[in-house]
Amino acid sequence: MTTRFFGDTTALLGRSLRHILRSPDTIITTSIMPIAFMLLFVYVLGGAIRSGPGTYVNYLLPGILIITIASGVSYTAFRLFLDMKGGIFERFQSLPIARSSVLWAHVLTSLVANMVSVVVVVLVALLMGFRSGAGVLAWLAVAGLLLLLTLTLTWLAVIPGLTAKSPDGAGAFSYPLIFLPFISSAFVPTHTMPGPVRAFAEHQPVTSIVDTIRDLFAQKPVSDDIWTALAWCLGVLVLAYVLATATYRRKIS
Repeated sequence: MTTRFFGDTTALLGRSLRHILRSPDTIITTSIMPIAFMLLFVYVLGGAIRSGPGTYVNYLLPGILIITIASGVSYTAFRLFLDMKGGIFERFQSLPIARSSVLWAHVLTSLVANMVSVVVVVLVALLMGFRSGAGVLAWLAVAGLLLLLTLTLTWLAVIPGLTAKSPDGAGAFSYPLIFLPFISSAFVPTHTMPGPVRAFAEHQPVTSIVDTIRDLFAQKPVSDDIWTALAWCLGVLVLAYVLATATYRRKIS
């Protein structure tokens, strides 16, 4: 059973990746908006924002990476919706394949596509002046945290992808995720915000993730934010996975 699951998932993953290669506009579109935000905040608003020592692009980049992932996972919901409405799930059901491999293929496709988008955004940030003296282990820690976040948000995306009534509805769930970094430490220090907004910003998951990545890039000792970030990601991941798989079983039963 395990061998069949891995084999089926690999085959379906190849199918999904071929679709992206034939239509690379998915990755291009995912990268354009975060890059536009980065250009806007650095070159238009950056001079009016006091973020502390260092260049503003260094301060800004962790939040931009989260926006990149949040916008990217909406395409997972969209592709799942198209497969559901196109009857491809029913065709797969008639074949001797592991049922869960269909979902995992979409999830792994999201991981690959989003990491490519993240690399594109980082390269643009380097052209804009982003610099980090972080070592290999710090970069690997950043990559690991971003992968965990992508996995978490992708399983969240599976739920609207299976239940939405329209393509717009499938992708619309990502709008709050894209907006969340704006009420966090991603763009400005939280101490500049008024009381209630500051309280929300300091206790929502994006701030702990952003601050952890920022510390890793700056070669600073990582604070307890990393445990808060991991707890948020793992907690939401487990809940999203349970709900997504239950929804999938109900849909194909």
